[in-house]
Amino acid sequence: MRSLGYTLVLILLFSCSSNTEQSQGKSDSSRDLEEKLIYANKRAVKEENEQIERFIKRYKWQMKETGSGLRYDIYYQGIGDKAVPGKLAILKFSLRLIDGTAVYSSEKDGFKQFVIGHGGVESGLEEGILLLRVGDRAKFIIPSHLGFGLLGDQDKVPPKSTLIYDIELVALN
Repeated sequence: MRSLGYTLVLILLFSCSSNTEQSQGKSDSSRDLEEKLIYANKRAVKEENEQIERFIKRYKWQMKETGSGLRYDIYYQGIGDKAVPGKLAILKFSLRLIDGTAVYSSEKDGFKQFVIGHGGVESGLEEGILLLRVGDRAKFIIPSHLGFGLLGDQDKVPPKSTLIYDIELVALN
């Protein structure tokens, strides 16, 4: 019984070292691939950031930027309650792409509603709403990584799209 135990341990050690050697060969190529992907991602983020900066400059918007990359301007101050997680946010909005293409709006699609902090909307929109109080009107520029990302919304928003929101926080319930 004891020798069977030793044999199993030796087989296990051998198979682990063999797998390590095989995965070591793969890790060099996967490390190269990972480095290339990181470089491509950094380049794409830099290009999108430059595009956003050109857009802001062209329209002479005075935007603030959060640590995540969300740009915002609260251009009308409301006097209502501050947005907090767990509340149902009701928004009047228009959404367009950075190239000016109109995508969605409350005029066509009705008010946008979501429970803050529960997902279901772009993370940049969730982040931006938490900066507002009822009655505020704001512009958000949401980089693709805070929007619909690599896939788009599978409808009107293409992959890797920068989003431009103009919103009014109408109510919190």
